[in-house]
Amino acid sequence: MNTYDTLLISSPASHVVQITLNRPDFANAFNTQMALDLVDIFESLSMDPSETRAIILTGSGTRAFCAGGDLKERNGMSNAAWSKQHLIYERMARAVINCPIPVIGAINGAAYGGGCELAAGVDFAYVAHGARFAQTEVKIGIIPG
Repeated sequence: MNTYDTLLISSPASHVVQITLNRPDFANAFNTQMALDLVDIFESLSMDPSETRAIILTGSGTRAFCAGGDLKERNGMSNAAWSKQHLIYERMARAVINCPIPVIGAINGAAYGGGCELAAGVDFAYVAHGARFAQTEVKIGIIPG
């Protein structure tokens, strides 16, 4: 299995793959690289599930499952660059939703914006006490996915 800049991949039990969003200093907000990493791992598992019977998707650290898109990365982006990034984010969401292996979300903190949408795309969500969900992008004029 590949290694990734923004994800930790492990096998906590037989036939189980755990994918951990690993940008805790940024509340696990997905940037373009994390979206590409998620596309790669989910499409790879979808095309060749091998012995994988379940996927756990969670966030590193204690603060957030995923704070959504990294808005700092968007600062200064042209409309064309933002459109290209948005297509990558859409492909990421489809890769999770269309995965034939059951995806279990272990929601261990804030799931805001695109993180809330990512949590909505899993097959089963187990939510830690105190986890929060919100569509915060509406405060800055972005339409939720």
